[in-house]
Amino acid sequence: MEAKDYSISVRLRRTKIEYAFVSVPMDEKVMEQHPDEPENLRVNSEKVFEIAKRMASDSDVLWAPEGEPLIEIHPFQTAPPRA
Repeated sequence: MEAKDYSISVRLRRTKIEYAFVSVPMDEKVMEQHPDEPENLRVNSEKVFEIAKRMASDSDVLWAPEGEPLIEIHPFQTAPPRA
């Protein structure tokens, strides 16, 4: 009797990590009154990060690879398309 080889298909996911820098203008969109010192302004970091994320989608932003891609088991296992 001939031995048969079997295999199991595992769906994987690869995420490439990249980084970029954007310059967020320091204007009224990111500044707010200081709660303890109303005469002074402070930077609202949440607003800075929101604007930075929107700016990052611009095609002029230069992205560079950072490290190796992350390979993990896909959370939804399905049959391969050719199955």
